[in-house]
Amino acid sequence: MEYKNYQNYRAQLDNGSVTCLDTVNAYLNNIEKNAHLNAFLEVFSQDAVDQAKVVDQKIAEGTSGKLAGMVIGLKDNICYNGHKVSAASKILEGFESIYSATVVEKLLKEDAIIIGRLNCDEFAMGSSNENSAFGEVSNPYDTNRVPGGSSGGSAVAVAANLCMASLGSDTGGSIRQPASYCGVVGLKPTYGRVSRHGLIAYASSFDQIGPFTSNVYDAGLLLEVIAGEDEFDGTVSTKAIDNYTKLTNKKYKIAVLTDAVEHEALSPEIKSKFAEVIDDLKANGHEVAGVEFPYLDYLVPTYYVLTTAEASSNLSRFDGVHYGYRSPNATDLESTYRLSRTEGFGAEVKRRIMLGTFVLSAGYYDAYYNKGLKVRGLIAQKTQEIFKDYDFILLPTTADVAFEKGGKSDDPIKMYLEDMYTVQANITGVPAISLPIGKSKEGLPFGLQLMSNHFTETDLLGLSKELMKEIY
Repeated sequence: MEYKNYQNYRAQLDNGSVTCLDTVNAYLNNIEKNAHLNAFLEVFSQDAVDQAKVVDQKIAEGTSGKLAGMVIGLKDNICYNGHKVSAASKILEGFESIYSATVVEKLLKEDAIIIGRLNCDEFAMGSSNENSAFGEVSNPYDTNRVPGGSSGGSAVAVAANLCMASLGSDTGGSIRQPASYCGVVGLKPTYGRVSRHGLIAYASSFDQIGPFTSNVYDAGLLLEVIAGEDEFDGTVSTKAIDNYTKLTNKKYKIAVLTDAVEHEALSPEIKSKFAEVIDDLKANGHEVAGVEFPYLDYLVPTYYVLTTAEASSNLSRFDGVHYGYRSPNATDLESTYRLSRTEGFGAEVKRRIMLGTFVLSAGYYDAYYNKGLKVRGLIAQKTQEIFKDYDFILLPTTADVAFEKGGKSDDPIKMYLEDMYTVQANITGVPAISLPIGKSKEGLPFGLQLMSNHFTETDLLGLSKELMKEIY
């Protein structure tokens, strides 16, 4: 089945040339054929078929919602009532959620069809999707390469045509980096634009749910549905939701971070394509200028000091007592805690918990955590200074195309530097999007990244639409 965008698909549903049931069956067939990619941890086959029949009936009666028949996958850290959710971790293996995340409730209310839960790095910690307790995910362009992480399964599901769209979470680039590696659109909204209720937390002041799609229109449509206030999330914004699919062309001022584009790690192919995009923007009447950002080398250290601290706190609840995995070798309370967490968490999660516990410890709190908060403030201040003069910041999403499996897993520092271009948006809370703009000589995709100021997703999607040359 060829899928252009939801607008086109909805027209086919309305004129009867396709049904939701046919569509779901086609995706279930695709999922089965591509099981080797390991994108899905669980396929909700019967649920999806049952939902499709209900939505087909609603379409016939003229009572269907704005996402009627859109087939969507969920990252395995987003709760869905009556369905398993594990954050791709052994410590939550077999756990079934007793409620749905707010984003899931909103999707179902608009008649989306949820087809399954998608593989990811354990507790959303990773940049390669090699950290899942249930096996690594493969890049559909080259199965010897990673899809990116942590939302690797969500990116692969869209790239390999296993569903129309998916939801992921982005703490430091976990939507945008895999979107770049898999050649799809990945949107991280403004922090607080979308409720985090029902998202298994990694770092609560950084995490944000967002969509993966094959086009900008669908990203905007999904944001319209999942955005907005929520009584269960005290950090979510009460700002009105814009119409993110009615986009107009404007002329913008765009800043290019020269420190990022001139960085030695940036692939020559990406740098060359980046220059082409800038020339096109100028030719179309936009003003593009280079600006200095002196804190580039401080972004990743600041991010990891603060997020590991939050992770240490958030993951303390997984203790072998309340729910989830409990070690069969435990004999008393202390051994229950120690063995359950030792056996239940993977190596990367344990590494980050220990780092976070260290930076929060009595002798190092001021030297690391407090200092990290101050640097976060400086980064936010400098970013806002740029947005006083410019509408957007333009930079690569990643320094290179997807790397080979195992290529960086032995060196955590190299792996952490994968987030070099993406963490700024999470540190500052601004929205950012990765757009598939090119492929390497080997045929591997890569993305371009746009950031804009808080709650300016309409402009962000508008320029994205122009860059992707979408007509709707």
